[in-house]
Amino acid sequence: MDGQFASATAVVRHDETSWRATIEPGWDIASNANGGYLIAIAARAMAEATGRPDPVTVTAHFLSPGKPGPIDIDVEVIKEGRRLANASAVIRANGKALVSVLGSFGDLTEVEDDLLVDGSPPDLPPPDECVFLRPTETFPPPFMGKVDLFVHPDDVGFVRAERSGELKVAGWFRLPEGESVDTVALLCALDAFPPTIFNADLPVAWTPTVELTTHVRARPAPGWLRCRFTTRFITGGFLEEDGEVWDSTGRFVAQSRQLALIPRA
Repeated sequence: MDGQFASATAVVRHDETSWRATIEPGWDIASNANGGYLIAIAARAMAEATGRPDPVTVTAHFLSPGKPGPIDIDVEVIKEGRRLANASAVIRANGKALVSVLGSFGDLTEVEDDLLVDGSPPDLPPPDECVFLRPTETFPPPFMGKVDLFVHPDDVGFVRAERSGELKVAGWFRLPEGESVDTVALLCALDAFPPTIFNADLPVAWTPTVELTTHVRARPAPGWLRCRFTTRFITGGFLEEDGEVWDSTGRFVAQSRQLALIPRA
């Protein structure tokens, strides 16, 4: 595999049901590995185990923070069908479970024509007119230096303590240095942007993900991805975040729903 992301998510088969990988430094937010990055590592192992290259649907529950270092991925293939194969995986570090994953994998080389698309890509200024959140050791987090991510100017008021009050974040995503975005990298894109809650009158702090579900509809065309995330409910100490990803041709290629804890001061 070529490229920084592909290298950072690479897995090596250890035995019939387990793979090994490394959480690379710099892919973190508040010293904890980005959730989409961790899911991508698990998805690499699950794709190999099932013999199906594309993660059609993946649900992950986050159990403990991931820190840089070696990890093990235990995979069980639950069922193999004609179109999809289902598998579960657990990422462990030093025997401790970090993430539990359940997914259905297939081959999206050829997909059926779209029958209904009741939506459109977000209306964005060109990338050079959007805001690049330059990474630091704290905020914006180091992870931002691993991807090319440019946020709509209206959605980054929280950086200046000028919050819009609209719980949305939209912008452009791609991998640096021309690395192509495959369907596994889409899992990372769906968890790459600042939380929508940063635009509410609440602390700007680590927003721990409890569960993240992703759906991949098609392999993206080369080029920039347009991404949009919205939140409607902040209740019971939790919020949801719904995500959409559209490729450079304007095709809808992936979506997500994330449940997260409200950040504390």
